[in-house]
Amino acid sequence: MQVAEVMSRHLVTVELDDKLSLVKEIFDHVKFHHLPVLDQGRLAGVVHERDLLRALSPNLGTLVETWRDAATLHKRVHQIMSRKPLTIAPHAALTDAVQLFNQNNITCLPVLQEDERLQGILTWHDLLKHWPGMHAAAAL
Repeated sequence: MQVAEVMSRHLVTVELDDKLSLVKEIFDHVKFHHLPVLDQGRLAGVVHERDLLRALSPNLGTLVETWRDAATLHKRVHQIMSRKPLTIAPHAALTDAVQLFNQNNITCLPVLQEDERLQGILTWHDLLKHWPGMHAAAAL
């Protein structure tokens, strides 16, 4: 099986200068945990939900929230994103993706076309959803 067969194609992306309030809004309303970050249409990085949680004050939305806590929502994506993420091609084998995940302790791989345009994203969750098919294809 190839990456293109199991990757997520419906992407939500953010830009380098978007505020963390936007990222929080997205993560609060969707069931995924990674956001590709684009700069003029090209992949610049990835924001993981854990990156956001580390950047925001734990006092947000509590009775002890201060102006400094609320100000953490005004930070910009480029301040917390992972830069130069490992990527994979859509025609790569899923076994190559698994190897990248394991060797680099990562949880997502942006999928780039030959022209470096973002085509999708592959996560461990995508692999696990298709595991029976991967196992059957490997046996052939």
